[in-house]
Amino acid sequence: MVYYQDEDVLIRDMEPADGLIFTEEEIAQGWHATVEKYEQHLKDRAEGRCVSLTAEYRGNPAGYINVYNKPVEGPFVSREWPEINDFGVLQKYRRRGIGAKLMDAAEKIAAGRADTVCLSVGLHNGYGSAQRMYVKRGYIPDGSGAWYNGKPCTPYDTVYTNDDDLVLYMSKELREAKK
Repeated sequence: MVYYQDEDVLIRDMEPADGLIFTEEEIAQGWHATVEKYEQHLKDRAEGRCVSLTAEYRGNPAGYINVYNKPVEGPFVSREWPEINDFGVLQKYRRRGIGAKLMDAAEKIAAGRADTVCLSVGLHNGYGSAQRMYVKRGYIPDGSGAWYNGKPCTPYDTVYTNDDDLVLYMSKELREAKK
């Protein structure tokens, strides 16, 4: 299925070959990447738990995003809010509006399911552009502070690794809640 298309960008359902391309490209740019995460997203999609999208830039896979029907961990787990999960744009394709178009598509999918969408964002500087983008798009922290490995950090906790598992949870109202 195609979710968006213009002369440069196409957003479509993720295909198995995309995971291999993303893994190779992410490793080349110094990320800790494995194809298994893409295979898991595709398995979850086949089981009806999420929508997995790929953005192509001029015919080349350039970015990805997943919209899960509901969170599997974190402060929003008891809510029926869709969760944006595992979003990325390859470095060589950044600053072309691809991330914004992926987020637009993900938020449109989420809006078809609920009034609010949630996500988590890593706290190290590798997530700096995502952190800024989420705030500009209207996402606000939930107030539960930092989480590590699916559990909230308590005041004065010692976190030994500032890795991808140290996150902040955020949400955004997509439309005014029904009263």
